[in-house]
Amino acid sequence: MTTFKIEVTDTYDGEANYCWVRRYSYQAKTERGAIQKLAREHGAGWRKDYSMGDMSRYNLQGAAVCLFIEAEENQP
Repeated sequence: MTTFKIEVTDTYDGEANYCWVRRYSYQAKTERGAIQKLAREHGAGWRKDYSMGDMSRYNLQGAAVCLFIEAEENQP
């Protein structure tokens, strides 16, 4: 299992605004698995916008909200 750090925030004109932000941490096998856990607790409708290396952005359909997700490095 990998720990995924997720930041959910508002958007303005399609860009992350950070007027408010909520941070979550989930254990999952895949990035999509972590998104599904978040969706079960806080609502579904997330669509992947882009991925840059180890960080991805998802947008919430019908809302001015996005999230950023990245895998946390495991410490030995």
